[in-house]
Amino acid sequence: MSPIEDYALLGDLHTGALVGKDGSIDWLCLPNFDSPACFAALLDSPRAGRWLIAPASGGTCTKRRYRGDTLVLETEWRTKGGHVRVIDFMPPRGSASDVMRIVEGISGTVTMHSELVLRFDYGRVVPWVRHVPGGIEAIAGPDAVWLRTPVPLQGREKTTVADFTVRAGDRVPFAMTWSPSYHRAPPRLDAEDALLDTVAFWEAWSARSHATGRWRKAIQRSLITLKALTFAPTGGIVAAVTTSLPEQIGGPRNWDYRYCWLRDSTYTLQALLAAGYVEEAKAWREWLLRAVAGDPSQLQIMYGLDGTRRLTEFELPWLSGYEGSSPVRVGNAAAEQLQLDVWGEVLDGLYLARQGGLNHDGDAWQLQVALLDFLEGAWQQPDNGLWEMRGPRRHFVHSKVMAWVAFDRMVRSVREYGLPGDVDLWEARRDAIHADVCARGFDAERNTFVQAYDSKELDASLLLIPRVGFLPGSDPRVAGTVEAISRELTQDGFVLRYRTGPADDGLPGAEGVFLACSFWLVDALHAIGRDSEAVALFERLLDLRNDVGLFSEEWDPKAQRQLGNTPQAFSHFPVIVSGLQLGTRRHHRSDQPVSAPPSPQPGSPGRTG
Repeated sequence: MSPIEDYALLGDLHTGALVGKDGSIDWLCLPNFDSPACFAALLDSPRAGRWLIAPASGGTCTKRRYRGDTLVLETEWRTKGGHVRVIDFMPPRGSASDVMRIVEGISGTVTMHSELVLRFDYGRVVPWVRHVPGGIEAIAGPDAVWLRTPVPLQGREKTTVADFTVRAGDRVPFAMTWSPSYHRAPPRLDAEDALLDTVAFWEAWSARSHATGRWRKAIQRSLITLKALTFAPTGGIVAAVTTSLPEQIGGPRNWDYRYCWLRDSTYTLQALLAAGYVEEAKAWREWLLRAVAGDPSQLQIMYGLDGTRRLTEFELPWLSGYEGSSPVRVGNAAAEQLQLDVWGEVLDGLYLARQGGLNHDGDAWQLQVALLDFLEGAWQQPDNGLWEMRGPRRHFVHSKVMAWVAFDRMVRSVREYGLPGDVDLWEARRDAIHADVCARGFDAERNTFVQAYDSKELDASLLLIPRVGFLPGSDPRVAGTVEAISRELTQDGFVLRYRTGPADDGLPGAEGVFLACSFWLVDALHAIGRDSEAVALFERLLDLRNDVGLFSEEWDPKAQRQLGNTPQAFSHFPVIVSGLQLGTRRHHRSDQPVSAPPSPQPGSPGRTG
């Protein structure tokens, strides 16, 4: 396995693959993001499945890049014998799932080596492989894979290998296709035609972007990454393509992120709408409405790609874990936690969709009213908080702030759009929550909000107070909170979620700095008028991306490496939102499309109290 930052992403809007600088695809789940992996070397060793194509002499590449604004990866090696390029891509899904690799000779002569280790069910199942005209067929249970290439293939110790030579001008294609084993063999795709189609797809998609200005390139790469994390049939966006990449090397903080979090809803909509991707925003809004439909008391923090609710967590003991970080987990038990902030996130997101011009129907409003009715009776309960803490439930300040957001957005929906609702009751509840948070969640001696009632600890989520409009950036309590977090909850200038020891999150060990939280500090600095510091931090954060512009979840300032699942949607959302916000030189709240000027809300209770 390679360092997390060595991996680049391929995707077909159903699943994603990770390719290392050594030319090995070490992670791929088929047919969907949350399906069992057929390449799981990322979490063990090559024996768990991978596909390597590289010079026989080995080593990391000389350079690599995405071709323009696409998801077509070009990896190059300069060897003693010559210069060679491998072009990797996944065509947007047709009738089957394809991974295409074209080896291109640029100069001289290079001996290449291909090694295909197919292991279904997360490295556990070895398929039956047989030669067929033009390649091989591998079958095990419900899964079948065809590898087609003009290069002769050989079986060696349950591995399919090939050694071949490329010269200047040669283009040698490899096409791997997955299909259910009970279907006929899928049609053979021409790799060159598929390459042209894939480039055309991504170029056309990127051409729709409204991103401009100083950070346009970084913003567009993050947009492409979010598109690649989209499950096209439903419009859902997964948090990451991986499971169990550690937040602490060798530790147990290893989670499955191949699901869709409701907490991402507002960021998703704001990022997509700001960049002009209205259809994608609509698809996400529709996914959101389908996922949360039902009894409001049964709202979950996350769902499967299609809205599946049962995400049973279990371990895979046959995998040793990334750099020995175990256990390896599939599923996510946090789906069963009570996290009250998600009610606020959902209602904030749906209000933003309305502000952004996405049409809605009466059924959607009825659902929102039902969600608020539940929150009215639940907002005073302790919960697990947005960080999914597995320790005791507490009265987290962020959860209370987001309950305020829920009532605020519903009140304004009635006032601004004429929708039906008990607005007087909702206003009273909004004001009561605001007063409660300011009385019990604020440490007057230190002039900062705190993580939870009856606590002295800080939490990065407090940086969102101006973003959601609970208090303006001009309020001294906001400035005090930003300063306290900058002083006490950072490492090398980057933000921790919380201090893991005092916070008692139910787990041993520590973690790296959380990249999304550091972007929240960018926005908070901007909100309180410290623009030059915000820009400096934003550009420092961009420097933490890998060579092809990707972020994982966390960063280890000591080891200077990425940590956690990758690529992480929650780290890429704020690249778009913060970058556009800094570009316009206007602070934007979560209830405002980034491209629109801020609209004052005179007389709105809680803005200054």
